[in-house]
Amino acid sequence: MNEKTGRKPGDQSSAGETEFSRRVGARATRKLKAQRTRRNDMETIWSGLGMIGLVGWSVAVPTLLGAALGIWLDRNYPMNHSWTLTMLLIGMITGCLNAWHWVAREDRVINEEGKEPDNSISGSEIREKKNEEIGR
Repeated sequence: MNEKTGRKPGDQSSAGETEFSRRVGARATRKLKAQRTRRNDMETIWSGLGMIGLVGWSVAVPTLLGAALGIWLDRNYPMNHSWTLTMLLIGMITGCLNAWHWVAREDRVINEEGKEPDNSISGSEIREKKNEEIGR
């Protein structure tokens, strides 16, 4: 029987859990979180490389389409100004806005994933409780 609490070591607390089961649960939670973090790190690397490609293509394709349309307009409807440069600029602006949209959406998703509550007990908290039980 513990002199401070008046309980036997295996007694259950008011919540129906023993100190041991809480410790095991906290460790399991930390271990699962660490495994998820490692897996997410690899996913983040590939996701980042994919995002670079997505941003590149989302700017390049509208820019090239604008240039192609501008060349066609210059050949078929010649004007005092260059349709090629105008459409190139419009395509580039469209591509940059498109890339900005994708990056902002991914940033929003990443920030929402990072807001998960952390209910685990840290190692220092477990040591403090252990020291209290021992009576130090």
